[in-house]
Amino acid sequence: MLSSRLTPFLAECCISSLRKSSSTSSFSSLSQIQPWLFIGLGNPGEKYQSTRHNVGFDMIDAFAQSQGIPLTTHYFKALFGEGVVDGVPVLLAKPQTYMNLSGESVGPLAAYYKLPLNRVLVAYDDMDLPCGVLRLQPKGGFGRHSGLKSVIYHFRKNREFCRLRLFRNWTPTWPDGS
Repeated sequence: MLSSRLTPFLAECCISSLRKSSSTSSFSSLSQIQPWLFIGLGNPGEKYQSTRHNVGFDMIDAFAQSQGIPLTTHYFKALFGEGVVDGVPVLLAKPQTYMNLSGESVGPLAAYYKLPLNRVLVAYDDMDLPCGVLRLQPKGGFGRHSGLKSVIYHFRKNREFCRLRLFRNWTPTWPDGS
């Protein structure tokens, strides 16, 4: 199951971040630790639940549930939650714009928290990957993904943020039920 692979992965990102921070400086409170912003791209509404485009949403849901972080607040056109994972502040977001407009939510959210883009991870579907494969990239372009294109645009065309590319098996349901 994809979520069983993602939850430890995201938790390890937070833990390794804390280790790096604590080895280079001393800190006395969580307020001095830069948070991570994890964003899952998808489309809002029941119509799109469990579709390939919503694998980013599913990843955020699985991580939030495993860490006890409720996603109950609406900020900057996103369903939002915040918590702490092994001493590292974590912000989780599921933009409630449609996929191709995700940057309208993601850009202002990162700006509000004054996060450097190296503390932002965007998870999204990538049909060019084999089923069940996860690929982490520290930066790059948008390929053919319009949602990622929107995010880059709203980051002032800065591409220096992490991307988690995901693909899972998906069977389309046609209107006639076939």
